Amino acid sequence: MKTKPLQAAKRTLEVGDRVLPLTVKENRRATRITLRIEPGGRALSVTVPVGLHRHEVDDFLDRHQGWLATKLKKFSTDGAIRDGGSIMIRGVEHRISHSGSLRGVTEIAIIDGEPVLKVSGLEDHMGRRISAFLKKEARKDLEALAMKHAAAIRKPIKSVTMKDTKSRWGSCSWDGSLSFSWRIVMAPPLIIDYLAAHEVAHLKEMNHGPQFWALCGQLCPCMEEARRWLKQHGSQLHALDFS
Repeated sequence: MKTKPLQAAKRTLEVGDRVLPLTVKENRRATRITLRIEPGGRALSVTVPVGLHRHEVDDFLDRHQGWLATKLKKFSTDGAIRDGGSIMIRGVEHRISHSGSLRGVTEIAIIDGEPVLKVSGLEDHMGRRISAFLKKEARKDLEALAMKHAAAIRKPIKSVTMKDTKSRWGSCSWDGSLSFSWRIVMAPPLIIDYLAAHEVAHLKEMNHGPQFWALCGQLCPCMEEARRWLKQHGSQLHALDFS
């Protein structure tokens, strides 16, 4: 009896003590199986050549269990926001403290020498209130940095928007509109500055050619260090669940 060809589908995959959503997608241009851990480590995706049989994908996943387990160790199994937990803001760990008050603002305070993020409102809404705070702080930082870098290359910025994208940290459109992932505000200041410089450089060089990277390096001398940090730690900024 012939095995049925693979159909694009959503499944789950057990890796150690984790059960992760797995999306299997066929791609006519694919010549081999490609496995990807989605940003935040909360899901997996597999891209396969058209017509591949399911048992071939299952064999591939079995062979890569060890690799997946090693890679997933850097992601916490619990990305929930809770009272008493912690969150990084501009590279500094802050303890989360729910005030218990229904009214008030989300703000940073120093309590007994410790950085604390104080959050009011209903406890069930903590994630939403914290994400709104991070978005506001990210806008403040990135608008100022983008304007500084744009002035250095004498290019205008049309607008700056904050988004929660997973596929990229920022973007620059042809009309000078810049977009950033607000989650970058959890990273150290150097990384935030690099992201602003990267997108501003696109105002002059709408590509990733040698001239672009040279300009980006002029705007942010620590560019290579920042790129290494994002490659190593960037996905962890997506691991927190603010829903």
